[in-house]
Amino acid sequence: MASVAHDLTDVQWAALVTAWGGCAYCGSAGASPQKDCVQAISRGGRYTLANVVPACASCNASKCNAEVTGWLRRKKLDERSFLVRHYEISTELTTRFAGGDVLQEPDGLLESG
Repeated sequence: MASVAHDLTDVQWAALVTAWGGCAYCGSAGASPQKDCVQAISRGGRYTLANVVPACASCNASKCNAEVTGWLRRKKLDERSFLVRHYEISTELTTRFAGGDVLQEPDGLLESG
C-alpha cells in the first residue's frame, strides 16, 4: 500500500460523507462511516476522491476486496442506483476540487493564504 499514491484529503472525505448522506451501498446513516475503496487496493485501487465512498461497518467488512458490482448483486443491493450516484457525486466533487489557488471546504470556499 505504501508504494501506491493516495491523495484523498480530510476535506474531500468530509465532502464525500456529506454528499452520500450515509452508507454509499445500503444507505444506512448510523455510526461513523468508514472509507471504502470502490476498486479495492488489492485490485489496483487507491484512496482518491473518485474511488472512495463512505460505508457502514457491515458493508465495508462484507465487501472486503470484492468487485463492487458483483458484491452488490450478491447482497441484493441496488447496483444501478449506486453506480449512477457514484458517477454523479464523483463528477461533482472532482469538479469542485479541481486545481486552483482556492482551498475547498464542504460548506464553501476559503481563499488560500
